Amino acid sequence: SGLDPAQPYFQGTPTEVRLDKSDADFVDIIHTDSAPTIPNLGFGIRPAIGHIDFYPNGGEEMPGCGKNAVSQIVDLDGIWEGTRDFVACNHLRSYKYYLDSIIYPNGFLGYPCASYDLFQSGKCFPCPEEGCPNMGHYADKFKGKITEDFLKFYLNTGEARDFPLWRYKVTVTLSGKSKVNGYVNVALYGSDGNTKQHQVTKGTLKPDNTYTAYIDAEVNVGKVTKVKFLWNNNWINPTLPKLGASTITVESGQN
Repeated sequence: SGLDPAQPYFQGTPTEVRLDKSDADFVDIIHTDSAPTIPNLGFGIRPAIGHIDFYPNGGEEMPGCGKNAVSQIVDLDGIWEGTRDFVACNHLRSYKYYLDSIIYPNGFLGYPCASYDLFQSGKCFPCPEEGCPNMGHYADKFKGKITEDFLKFYLNTGEARDFPLWRYKVTVTLSGKSKVNGYVNVALYGSDGNTKQHQVTKGTLKPDNTYTAYIDAEVNVGKVTKVKFLWNNNWINPTLPKLGASTITVESGQN
């Protein structure tokens, strides 16, 4: 397992001098700091070099690493860890994700995709027939399912521990008499836990229209038992408009 293998002096070199899929029966890579070294000071290698390569949050900028220097340096983990994180936060996220992956065997599902932008727009959802690998400690469960030469997998993580997020596709069809402005939120309830509210859409809300969002939830809810629907039009409207949901569909990425 390569935890953000080094970029300076290694990227673009022969396979003999850097980590490569020829080094073991199964090589999995987590890329967390793969922006170009100049001018972005990326410490991690960018190209796919393993049997499977994970690019959490796109592989360049990790959420939670943009905090201001003071709050980061006097973080909960203490001054030493805070200082180190301030200097190389993106780079060091790789081992923190790996640590959390040991505790969450079903977390960090990586979706095969051509790019992070396509992943974000939902084009690579749900998992293909052979399933998705889990980034980190349990990636080797995917070993027998590798079909192509270089496989890139994308996923999102939280800003702080615990890092894993579970992706859901939520589709809401609205019902009502007239269109209104505002936003629609949903919360998922399930056999294994509940999520907080996540925004599906905002702007003009039209009855009979269908809105879709990809939600990265902080909980794996298990079997969905209930969906809470909430809308708000942000200001006081004397006509007291009503809006409901005629259908809500929830799809989990795994199955």
